[in-house]
Amino acid sequence: MIHDLVKKNRSYRGYNENRRMTREELTEFADCARLCPSSVNGQPFKYYLAWEKPEVDLIQSMTKWARALPQLTLPHPGMCPTGFIIICQDTRIGENLNRYQKDVGIVAQTMLLAAAEKGLGGCMIGNFSAGEVKQKLNLPEYLAPLLIVAFGEPAEKVVLTELRDGESTAYYRDENDVHYVPKRRLQDVILTAKEQDGK
Repeated sequence: MIHDLVKKNRSYRGYNENRRMTREELTEFADCARLCPSSVNGQPFKYYLAWEKPEVDLIQSMTKWARALPQLTLPHPGMCPTGFIIICQDTRIGENLNRYQKDVGIVAQTMLLAAAEKGLGGCMIGNFSAGEVKQKLNLPEYLAPLLIVAFGEPAEKVVLTELRDGESTAYYRDENDVHYVPKRRLQDVILTAKEQDGK
């Protein structure tokens, strides 16, 4: 089951805008996130939920997507996400932003797996200005935006391919707008016996 969910959980950059995310769904994802492990159990994260269209549109305008495909505007017009969760660190609880960086990925992936289980999808977005987000959303000084996670009903096809020797890991799209994601082969990511022996 988890293997299937991991394969289903892609970074989607196209959504059905008619299927609106709800506060209840985003709250459920945040509930999954709060149960995750945290460094020294500090739990410094707070979650900003956005599901109403004006606010979702505002957050969308502050994000940049698919840096590896600069020739494309993604998401395409009319295919934007319909919900966001912004992972913020409460610096009153944990002042060092670097200390909890691994925790950011853990909670984001957990929320995305929860979305995949419901037939939804999302994308982690790190390309944004934390200062702009903080200012435009009027966040208190002690909250530091760390990562934006988009959510919605996927409206595009994402295909995993197996990476061959010499091929690039860069994702790409074909003429039908199908998104391809090359993945390294299992035998290429597991250390050999010699490597494990330091040879």
